[in-house]
Amino acid sequence: MSEGARTVRDMVTKPGKDRPAYRCDECGNTAAKWLGRCPECQAWGSLLGIGVGPAMRHVAPGGVTAPALPIGDVSVAAAVSQPTGVGELDRVLGGGLVAGAVVLLAGEPGVGKSTLLLAVADRYAERGRHALIVTGEESIAQVRLRADRMGALHPNLYLAAETDLAAIVSHVDTVQPGLLVIDSVQTISSPLAEGAAGGVTQVRAVAAALVAMAKERGISVVLVGHVTKDGHIAGPRVLEHLVDVVLHFEGERHSTLRIVRAIKNRYGAADEVGCFELYDGGIRGISDPSGLFLSERGVAVPGSCVGVIVEGRRPMVSELQALVASSSLVTPRRAVSGLDAGRVAMVLAVVERRGGVHLGAQDVFAATVGGVRVTEPAADLALALAVASSAKNLVVPGEVVAIGELGLAGEIRSVPGVARRLGEALRLGLDRALVPVGCGPYPAGMTVKEVGNLTQALLALRPPNRPQLRASPIHSA
Repeated sequence: MSEGARTVRDMVTKPGKDRPAYRCDECGNTAAKWLGRCPECQAWGSLLGIGVGPAMRHVAPGGVTAPALPIGDVSVAAAVSQPTGVGELDRVLGGGLVAGAVVLLAGEPGVGKSTLLLAVADRYAERGRHALIVTGEESIAQVRLRADRMGALHPNLYLAAETDLAAIVSHVDTVQPGLLVIDSVQTISSPLAEGAAGGVTQVRAVAAALVAMAKERGISVVLVGHVTKDGHIAGPRVLEHLVDVVLHFEGERHSTLRIVRAIKNRYGAADEVGCFELYDGGIRGISDPSGLFLSERGVAVPGSCVGVIVEGRRPMVSELQALVASSSLVTPRRAVSGLDAGRVAMVLAVVERRGGVHLGAQDVFAATVGGVRVTEPAADLALALAVASSAKNLVVPGEVVAIGELGLAGEIRSVPGVARRLGEALRLGLDRALVPVGCGPYPAGMTVKEVGNLTQALLALRPPNRPQLRASPIHSA
Protein backbone atom coordinates (compact mmCIF):
# COMPACT_ATOMS: atom_id res chain seq x y z
CA MET A 1 0.00 0.00 0.00
CA SER A 2 1.34 3.41 -0.94
CA GLU A 3 2.20 6.02 1.65
CA GLY A 4 -0.48 8.34 0.27
CA ALA A 5 -3.21 5.68 0.56
CA ARG A 6 -2.12 4.83 4.13
CA THR A 7 -2.31 8.46 5.11
CA VAL A 8 -5.83 8.79 3.73
CA ARG A 9 -6.91 5.60 5.51
CA ASP A 10 -5.50 6.82 8.82
CA MET A 11 -7.30 10.15 8.41
CA VAL A 12 -10.62 8.37 7.88
CA THR A 13 -10.36 5.71 10.57
CA LYS A 14 -8.62 7.58 13.37
CA PRO A 15 -10.78 9.86 15.48
CA GLY A 16 -9.77 13.50 15.28
CA LYS A 17 -8.68 15.51 18.28
CA ASP A 18 -10.87 18.03 19.99
CA ARG A 19 -10.62 21.38 18.27
CA PRO A 20 -11.57 24.65 19.94
CA ALA A 21 -14.47 26.44 18.27
CA TYR A 22 -16.62 29.49 18.91
CA ARG A 23 -20.36 30.09 18.73
CA CYS A 24 -22.13 33.44 18.35
CA ASP A 25 -24.33 34.18 21.35
CA GLU A 26 -26.68 36.22 19.13
CA CYS A 27 -27.38 34.00 16.12
CA GLY A 28 -25.74 30.64 16.91
CA ASN A 29 -23.26 30.76 14.03
CA THR A 30 -20.04 28.77 14.69
CA ALA A 31 -16.49 29.63 13.70
CA ALA A 32 -13.21 27.70 13.88
CA LYS A 33 -11.37 30.66 15.39
CA TRP A 34 -12.29 33.67 17.44
CA LEU A 35 -13.44 36.75 15.55
CA GLY A 36 -14.23 40.14 16.94
CA ARG A 37 -17.35 40.38 14.78
CA CYS A 38 -19.73 37.57 13.86
CA PRO A 39 -19.68 37.10 10.07
CA GLU A 40 -23.35 36.02 10.09
CA CYS A 41 -25.19 38.63 12.18
CA GLN A 42 -22.44 41.28 12.35
CA ALA A 43 -22.62 41.47 16.16
CA TRP A 44 -19.45 42.60 17.97
CA GLY A 45 -17.92 40.54 20.77
CA SER A 46 -20.58 37.84 20.62
CA LEU A 47 -18.39 34.79 19.85
CA LEU A 48 -17.94 32.56 22.90
CA GLY A 49 -15.65 29.55 23.13
CA ILE A 50 -17.14 26.07 23.06
CA GLY A 51 -15.73 22.58 22.85
CA VAL A 52 -16.28 20.42 19.79
CA GLY A 53 -16.03 16.71 20.44
CA PRO A 54 -14.55 14.13 18.04
CA ALA A 55 -16.73 12.91 15.20
CA MET A 56 -18.36 9.52 15.79
CA ARG A 57 -17.16 6.89 13.31
CA HIS A 58 -19.57 4.10 14.23
CA VAL A 59 -23.08 4.01 15.69
CA ALA A 60 -24.54 0.76 17.04
CA PRO A 61 -28.12 -0.17 16.06
CA GLY A 62 -30.73 0.85 18.61
CA GLY A 63 -34.42 0.57 19.30
CA VAL A 64 -37.02 2.24 17.07
CA THR A 65 -40.12 4.10 18.17
CA ALA A 66 -42.29 2.58 15.43
CA PRO A 67 -41.63 0.27 12.46
CA ALA A 68 -41.26 1.77 9.00
CA LEU A 69 -44.47 1.57 6.94
CA PRO A 70 -45.20 1.70 3.22
CA ILE A 71 -46.21 5.25 2.40
CA GLY A 72 -49.68 4.15 1.32
CA ASP A 73 -50.35 2.65 4.78
CA VAL A 74 -49.58 5.86 6.69
CA SER A 75 -52.67 7.49 8.22
CA VAL A 76 -53.17 11.21 7.63
CA ALA A 77 -55.68 11.61 10.47
CA ALA A 78 -53.02 13.11 12.74
CA ALA A 79 -52.38 15.93 10.24
CA VAL A 80 -56.00 17.08 9.84
CA SER A 81 -56.49 20.78 10.58
CA GLN A 82 -59.08 21.99 13.08
CA PRO A 83 -60.48 25.51 12.41
CA THR A 84 -59.56 28.14 14.97
CA GLY A 85 -62.72 30.18 14.42
CA VAL A 86 -60.68 33.10 13.02
CA GLY A 87 -61.22 32.76 9.29
CA GLU A 88 -58.30 34.89 8.09
CA LEU A 89 -55.85 32.99 10.29
CA ASP A 90 -57.28 29.67 9.13
CA ARG A 91 -56.65 30.79 5.55
CA VAL A 92 -52.96 31.32 6.32
CA LEU A 93 -52.57 28.11 8.35
CA GLY A 94 -54.12 25.99 5.61
CA GLY A 95 -57.42 25.27 7.37
CA GLY A 96 -56.60 25.64 11.04
CA LEU A 97 -54.36 24.24 13.76
CA VAL A 98 -53.05 20.67 13.68
CA ALA A 99 -52.76 18.68 16.90
CA GLY A 100 -49.08 18.45 17.82
CA ALA A 101 -48.08 21.33 15.54
CA VAL A 102 -45.91 24.22 16.76
CA VAL A 103 -46.54 27.67 15.26
CA LEU A 104 -44.16 30.62 15.59
CA LEU A 105 -45.80 34.05 15.27
CA ALA A 106 -43.31 36.93 15.05
CA GLY A 107 -43.86 40.65 14.72
CA GLU A 108 -42.79 44.08 15.90
CA PRO A 109 -43.75 45.32 19.39
CA GLY A 110 -47.28 46.70 19.57
CA VAL A 111 -48.43 45.26 16.24
CA GLY A 112 -51.16 43.16 17.93
CA LYS A 113 -49.72 39.65 18.35
CA SER A 114 -51.07 39.13 21.86
CA THR A 115 -54.47 40.54 20.89
CA LEU A 116 -54.76 38.17 17.94
CA LEU A 117 -53.77 35.10 19.95
CA LEU A 118 -56.15 36.01 22.78
CA ALA A 119 -58.97 36.07 20.22
CA VAL A 120 -57.81 32.70 18.83
CA ALA A 121 -57.65 31.14 22.30
CA ASP A 122 -61.14 32.43 23.14
CA ARG A 123 -62.61 30.98 19.92
CA TYR A 124 -60.81 27.71 20.63
CA ALA A 125 -62.27 27.61 24.17
CA GLU A 126 -65.76 28.14 22.75
CA ARG A 127 -65.39 24.81 20.91
CA GLY A 128 -65.40 22.98 24.27
CA ARG A 129 -61.66 22.42 24.81
CA HIS A 130 -59.27 24.04 27.25
CA ALA A 131 -56.88 26.75 26.05
CA LEU A 132 -53.93 27.97 28.14
CA ILE A 133 -52.11 31.27 27.66
CA VAL A 134 -48.76 31.56 29.44
CA THR A 135 -47.46 35.11 29.53
CA GLY A 136 -43.91 35.95 30.44
CA GLU A 137 -44.11 39.66 29.60
CA GLU A 138 -47.38 40.73 31.25
CA SER A 139 -49.24 39.93 34.42
CA ILE A 140 -52.46 37.94 34.20
CA ALA A 141 -54.31 41.06 35.38
CA GLN A 142 -53.11 42.96 32.29
CA VAL A 143 -54.23 40.12 30.04
CA ARG A 144 -57.59 40.07 31.83
CA LEU A 145 -58.09 43.79 31.09
CA ARG A 146 -57.48 43.15 27.39
CA ALA A 147 -59.86 40.20 27.51
CA ASP A 148 -62.55 42.45 29.06
CA ARG A 149 -62.30 44.85 26.11
CA MET A 150 -62.53 41.97 23.64
CA GLY A 151 -65.20 40.00 25.46
CA ALA A 152 -62.89 36.96 25.65
CA LEU A 153 -63.92 35.58 29.04
CA HIS A 154 -64.81 31.97 28.31
CA PRO A 155 -64.41 29.66 31.36
CA ASN A 156 -62.35 27.19 29.28
CA LEU A 157 -59.68 29.86 28.74
CA TYR A 158 -56.89 29.75 31.37
CA LEU A 159 -54.13 32.28 32.10
CA ALA A 160 -50.75 31.84 33.81
CA ALA A 161 -47.77 34.13 34.27
CA GLU A 162 -44.57 32.07 34.21
CA THR A 163 -41.03 32.33 32.89
CA ASP A 164 -39.78 28.90 33.98
CA LEU A 165 -40.18 25.98 31.58
CA ALA A 166 -40.67 23.44 34.37
CA ALA A 167 -43.55 25.50 35.80
CA ILE A 168 -45.17 25.64 32.36
CA VAL A 169 -45.06 21.86 32.12
CA SER A 170 -46.80 21.67 35.52
CA HIS A 171 -49.55 24.01 34.28
CA VAL A 172 -50.01 21.84 31.19
CA ASP A 173 -50.35 18.74 33.37
CA THR A 174 -53.00 20.48 35.48
CA VAL A 175 -55.08 22.20 32.78
CA GLN A 176 -54.69 19.58 30.02
CA PRO A 177 -55.12 22.16 27.24
CA GLY A 178 -55.58 21.44 23.57
CA LEU A 179 -54.04 24.83 22.71
CA LEU A 180 -51.01 26.33 24.45
CA VAL A 181 -49.91 29.93 23.74
CA ILE A 182 -46.46 31.05 24.96
CA ASP A 183 -46.02 34.85 24.99
CA SER A 184 -43.13 34.99 24.33
CA VAL A 185 -40.54 32.26 23.81
CA GLN A 186 -37.69 34.71 24.46
CA THR A 187 -38.86 35.22 28.06
CA ILE A 188 -38.90 31.51 29.00
CA SER A 189 -35.83 29.81 30.50
CA SER A 190 -34.98 26.19 31.15
CA PRO A 191 -33.07 25.10 34.28
CA LEU A 192 -31.19 22.55 32.16
CA ALA A 193 -29.66 25.13 29.82
CA GLU A 194 -27.02 27.76 30.42
CA GLY A 195 -27.33 31.49 29.83
CA ALA A 196 -29.99 34.09 30.38
CA ALA A 197 -33.52 33.92 28.99
CA GLY A 198 -33.60 35.03 25.37
CA GLY A 199 -30.06 33.85 24.63
CA VAL A 200 -29.27 31.42 21.85
CA THR A 201 -28.78 28.43 24.17
CA GLN A 202 -31.95 29.09 26.17
CA VAL A 203 -34.19 29.74 23.16
CA ARG A 204 -32.94 26.59 21.46
CA ALA A 205 -33.48 24.44 24.57
CA VAL A 206 -36.93 25.88 25.35
CA ALA A 207 -38.14 25.52 21.77
CA ALA A 208 -36.89 21.94 21.51
CA ALA A 209 -38.62 21.00 24.78
CA LEU A 210 -41.92 22.60 23.74
CA VAL A 211 -41.82 20.89 20.32
CA ALA A 212 -41.20 17.52 21.98
CA MET A 213 -44.08 18.11 24.42
CA ALA A 214 -46.44 19.13 21.60
CA LYS A 215 -45.68 16.00 19.59
CA GLU A 216 -45.90 13.70 22.60
CA ARG A 217 -49.20 15.04 23.98
CA GLY A 218 -50.90 16.19 20.77
CA ILE A 219 -51.11 19.84 21.86
CA SER A 220 -51.20 22.71 19.39
CA VAL A 221 -48.56 25.19 20.56
CA VAL A 222 -48.26 28.82 19.40
CA LEU A 223 -45.02 30.65 20.25
CA VAL A 224 -44.79 34.43 20.11
CA GLY A 225 -41.39 35.55 18.84
CA HIS A 226 -39.57 38.86 18.93
CA VAL A 227 -38.01 40.48 15.88
CA THR A 228 -34.81 42.44 15.46
CA LYS A 229 -34.58 46.03 14.24
CA ASP A 230 -34.11 44.64 10.71
CA GLY A 231 -37.42 42.76 10.91
CA HIS A 232 -35.89 39.28 11.24
CA ILE A 233 -36.97 36.79 13.92
CA ALA A 234 -34.75 37.19 16.98
CA GLY A 235 -32.82 34.20 18.30
CA PRO A 236 -31.04 31.34 16.56
CA ARG A 237 -32.03 30.35 13.05
CA VAL A 238 -32.63 26.83 14.33
CA LEU A 239 -35.81 28.13 16.00
CA GLU A 240 -37.47 28.51 12.59
CA HIS A 241 -36.34 25.01 11.60
CA LEU A 242 -37.72 23.39 14.75
CA VAL A 243 -41.28 24.67 14.42
CA ASP A 244 -43.85 23.54 11.85
CA VAL A 245 -45.26 26.94 10.86
CA VAL A 246 -43.62 30.38 10.79
CA LEU A 247 -45.90 33.42 10.53
CA HIS A 248 -45.00 37.10 10.30
CA PHE A 249 -47.44 39.66 11.70
CA GLU A 250 -46.98 42.98 9.87
CA GLY A 251 -48.54 46.41 10.02
CA GLU A 252 -47.80 50.11 10.15
CA ARG A 253 -48.06 51.67 13.60
CA HIS A 254 -50.30 54.49 12.32
CA SER A 255 -52.62 52.21 10.34
CA THR A 256 -55.29 49.76 11.46
CA LEU A 257 -54.41 47.24 8.74
CA ARG A 258 -52.53 44.12 9.87
CA ILE A 259 -51.30 41.30 7.64
CA VAL A 260 -50.33 37.77 8.71
CA ARG A 261 -47.93 36.25 6.20
CA ALA A 262 -46.91 32.57 6.10
CA ILE A 263 -43.15 32.10 5.69
CA LYS A 264 -43.06 28.35 6.35
CA ASN A 265 -45.96 25.92 6.58
CA ARG A 266 -45.68 22.14 6.72
CA TYR A 267 -49.46 21.74 6.54
CA GLY A 268 -50.44 24.17 3.81
CA ALA A 269 -49.33 26.80 1.33
CA ALA A 270 -46.39 28.98 2.36
CA ASP A 271 -47.43 31.95 0.21
CA GLU A 272 -50.79 32.87 1.78
CA VAL A 273 -51.72 36.02 3.69
CA GLY A 274 -54.53 37.02 6.02
CA CYS A 275 -55.78 40.58 6.56
CA PHE A 276 -56.97 41.99 9.88
CA GLU A 277 -58.16 45.31 11.24
CA LEU A 278 -57.03 46.39 14.69
CA TYR A 279 -59.60 48.51 16.52
CA ASP A 280 -60.41 49.60 20.08
CA GLY A 281 -62.42 46.47 20.83
CA GLY A 282 -59.77 44.02 19.61
CA ILE A 283 -59.02 42.63 16.18
CA ARG A 284 -61.17 41.28 13.36
CA GLY A 285 -60.54 39.66 10.00
CA ILE A 286 -61.03 41.53 6.73
CA SER A 287 -62.47 39.27 4.06
CA ASP A 288 -62.43 42.05 1.44
CA PRO A 289 -59.25 44.13 1.86
CA SER A 290 -59.65 45.65 -1.62
CA GLY A 291 -62.83 47.39 -0.50
CA LEU A 292 -60.96 48.83 2.49
CA PHE A 293 -58.28 50.36 0.26
CA LEU A 294 -60.79 51.93 -2.13
CA SER A 295 -63.54 52.87 0.33
CA GLU A 296 -62.51 56.53 0.60
CA ARG A 297 -61.93 57.26 -3.08
CA GLY A 298 -63.61 60.47 -4.18
CA VAL A 299 -63.60 62.36 -7.44
CA ALA A 300 -60.64 61.39 -9.62
CA VAL A 301 -57.80 63.90 -9.45
CA PRO A 302 -54.37 64.07 -11.11
CA GLY A 303 -51.72 61.92 -9.46
CA SER A 304 -53.80 58.85 -8.65
CA CYS A 305 -53.98 55.45 -10.35
CA VAL A 306 -55.31 52.06 -9.29
CA GLY A 307 -53.29 48.85 -9.54
CA VAL A 308 -53.82 45.24 -8.49
CA ILE A 309 -51.17 43.52 -6.39
CA VAL A 310 -51.09 39.89 -5.27
CA GLU A 311 -50.31 39.11 -1.63
CA GLY A 312 -49.70 35.39 -1.45
CA ARG A 313 -52.47 34.08 -3.68
CA ARG A 314 -54.93 36.88 -2.94
CA PRO A 315 -55.35 39.74 -5.44
CA MET A 316 -55.90 43.12 -3.79
CA VAL A 317 -56.84 46.35 -5.54
CA SER A 318 -54.81 49.26 -4.21
CA GLU A 319 -54.57 52.94 -5.05
CA LEU A 320 -51.19 54.54 -5.70
CA GLN A 321 -50.80 58.28 -5.41
CA ALA A 322 -48.06 60.68 -6.52
CA LEU A 323 -47.53 64.39 -6.11
CA VAL A 324 -45.11 66.26 -8.36
CA ALA A 325 -44.42 69.88 -7.41
CA SER A 326 -41.80 72.50 -8.24
CA SER A 327 -38.86 72.35 -5.86
CA SER A 328 -37.07 75.28 -4.24
CA LEU A 329 -34.19 73.04 -3.15
CA VAL A 330 -30.93 72.42 -4.93
CA THR A 331 -31.59 68.68 -4.60
CA PRO A 332 -35.31 67.96 -5.07
CA ARG A 333 -36.98 65.74 -2.51
CA ARG A 334 -38.03 62.15 -3.12
CA ALA A 335 -40.35 60.90 -0.34
CA VAL A 336 -41.92 57.44 -0.31
CA SER A 337 -44.56 55.85 1.94
CA GLY A 338 -45.66 52.22 1.58
CA LEU A 339 -43.42 51.64 -1.45
CA ASP A 340 -39.86 50.46 -2.00
CA ALA A 341 -37.67 53.58 -2.36
CA GLY A 342 -35.28 51.90 -4.80
CA ARG A 343 -38.12 50.73 -7.00
CA VAL A 344 -39.70 54.18 -7.00
CA ALA A 345 -36.38 55.79 -8.00
CA MET A 346 -36.11 53.41 -10.96
CA VAL A 347 -39.69 54.12 -12.08
CA LEU A 348 -39.07 57.88 -11.89
CA ALA A 349 -35.96 57.54 -14.04
CA VAL A 350 -37.86 55.54 -16.68
CA VAL A 351 -40.78 58.00 -16.67
CA GLU A 352 -38.41 60.91 -17.28
CA ARG A 353 -36.17 59.25 -19.86
CA ARG A 354 -38.65 57.07 -21.76
CA GLY A 355 -41.87 58.95 -21.12
CA GLY A 356 -40.58 62.48 -21.67
CA VAL A 357 -41.85 63.74 -18.29
CA HIS A 358 -39.32 66.17 -16.77
CA LEU A 359 -38.81 65.51 -13.06
CA GLY A 360 -35.27 66.77 -12.47
CA ALA A 361 -36.31 70.03 -10.78
CA GLN A 362 -39.46 68.64 -9.15
CA ASP A 363 -40.21 67.29 -5.69
CA VAL A 364 -41.85 63.86 -6.00
CA PHE A 365 -43.92 62.24 -3.26
CA ALA A 366 -45.29 58.70 -3.76
CA ALA A 367 -47.53 56.74 -1.39
CA THR A 368 -50.05 53.93 -1.11
CA VAL A 369 -53.53 54.30 0.39
CA GLY A 370 -54.86 52.34 3.37
CA GLY A 371 -51.56 51.39 4.99
CA VAL A 372 -50.75 48.54 2.60
CA ARG A 373 -47.11 48.07 1.60
CA VAL A 374 -46.56 47.48 -2.12
CA THR A 375 -43.29 45.94 -3.30
CA GLU A 376 -44.51 43.90 -6.27
CA PRO A 377 -43.19 44.93 -9.72
CA ALA A 378 -46.74 44.59 -11.11
CA ALA A 379 -47.51 48.01 -9.59
CA ASP A 380 -44.83 49.77 -11.68
CA LEU A 381 -47.21 50.83 -14.44
CA ALA A 382 -49.78 52.25 -12.01
CA LEU A 383 -47.06 54.22 -10.23
CA ALA A 384 -45.65 55.55 -13.51
CA LEU A 385 -49.09 56.70 -14.64
CA ALA A 386 -49.73 58.37 -11.28
CA VAL A 387 -46.44 60.27 -11.54
CA ALA A 388 -47.06 61.33 -15.17
CA SER A 389 -50.64 62.27 -14.30
CA SER A 390 -49.52 64.59 -11.53
CA ALA A 391 -46.69 66.12 -13.56
CA LYS A 392 -48.93 66.84 -16.58
CA ASN A 393 -52.06 67.63 -14.54
CA LEU A 394 -54.04 64.96 -16.39
CA VAL A 395 -56.63 62.79 -14.66
CA VAL A 396 -56.46 59.00 -14.91
CA PRO A 397 -60.12 57.90 -15.15
CA GLY A 398 -61.37 56.36 -11.94
CA GLU A 399 -62.55 53.17 -13.64
CA VAL A 400 -59.09 52.41 -15.08
CA VAL A 401 -56.72 49.89 -13.52
CA ALA A 402 -53.09 49.53 -14.63
CA ILE A 403 -51.09 46.30 -14.32
CA GLY A 404 -47.55 45.66 -15.52
CA GLU A 405 -43.85 45.67 -14.71
CA LEU A 406 -41.82 48.54 -16.11
CA GLY A 407 -38.44 47.79 -17.69
CA LEU A 408 -35.50 50.16 -17.97
CA ALA A 409 -36.05 50.46 -21.71
CA GLY A 410 -39.62 51.61 -21.12
CA GLU A 411 -41.19 48.28 -22.06
CA ILE A 412 -44.19 46.89 -20.14
CA ARG A 413 -43.45 43.33 -19.08
CA SER A 414 -46.01 40.67 -18.31
CA VAL A 415 -46.79 39.62 -14.74
CA PRO A 416 -48.43 36.40 -13.47
CA GLY A 417 -52.15 36.09 -12.79
CA VAL A 418 -53.41 38.97 -14.93
CA ALA A 419 -56.85 37.38 -15.42
CA ARG A 420 -57.23 36.86 -11.67
CA ARG A 421 -56.21 40.47 -10.99
CA LEU A 422 -58.66 41.81 -13.56
CA GLY A 423 -61.44 39.70 -12.08
CA GLU A 424 -60.89 41.33 -8.69
CA ALA A 425 -60.88 44.80 -10.28
CA LEU A 426 -64.08 44.07 -12.19
CA ARG A 427 -65.77 42.94 -8.98
CA LEU A 428 -65.19 46.42 -7.57
CA GLY A 429 -66.51 48.22 -10.63
CA LEU A 430 -63.21 48.93 -12.42
CA ASP A 431 -64.01 47.87 -15.99
CA ARG A 432 -61.12 49.39 -17.98
CA ALA A 433 -57.56 48.09 -17.84
CA LEU A 434 -54.09 48.66 -19.24
CA VAL A 435 -52.11 45.42 -19.31
CA PRO A 436 -48.97 44.06 -21.00
CA VAL A 437 -49.27 42.48 -24.44
CA GLY A 438 -50.34 38.82 -24.64
CA CYS A 439 -51.78 38.30 -21.16
CA GLY A 440 -55.24 37.08 -22.23
CA PRO A 441 -57.82 35.67 -22.00
CA TYR A 442 -59.57 38.41 -20.04
CA PRO A 443 -62.78 38.42 -17.96
CA ALA A 444 -66.02 39.18 -19.77
CA GLY A 445 -67.15 42.75 -19.23
CA MET A 446 -63.62 44.16 -18.94
CA THR A 447 -62.39 46.58 -21.61
CA VAL A 448 -58.69 45.82 -21.97
CA LYS A 449 -56.02 47.83 -23.77
CA GLU A 450 -52.72 46.03 -24.32
CA VAL A 451 -49.67 48.31 -24.18
CA GLY A 452 -46.13 47.32 -25.10
CA ASN A 453 -44.28 50.31 -23.63
CA LEU A 454 -44.73 53.34 -21.44
CA THR A 455 -45.41 55.70 -24.35
CA GLN A 456 -48.37 53.61 -25.50
CA ALA A 457 -49.75 53.59 -21.96
CA LEU A 458 -49.50 57.38 -21.73
CA LEU A 459 -51.15 57.84 -25.12
CA ALA A 460 -53.98 55.47 -24.18
CA LEU A 461 -54.97 57.78 -21.32
CA ARG A 462 -54.76 61.02 -23.33
CA PRO A 463 -58.17 62.72 -23.62
CA PRO A 464 -59.14 63.38 -27.26
CA ASN A 465 -59.26 67.17 -26.79
CA ARG A 466 -55.97 67.51 -24.92
CA PRO A 467 -52.43 67.55 -26.34
CA GLN A 468 -50.61 64.27 -25.91
CA LEU A 469 -47.80 63.74 -23.45
CA ARG A 470 -44.45 64.23 -25.16
CA ALA A 471 -43.04 60.82 -26.02
CA SER A 472 -39.44 59.70 -26.06
CA PRO A 473 -38.02 59.35 -29.60
CA ILE A 474 -37.10 55.77 -28.84
CA HIS A 475 -40.74 54.70 -28.38
CA SER A 476 -42.64 57.33 -30.32
CA ALA A 477 -45.36 55.96 -32.55
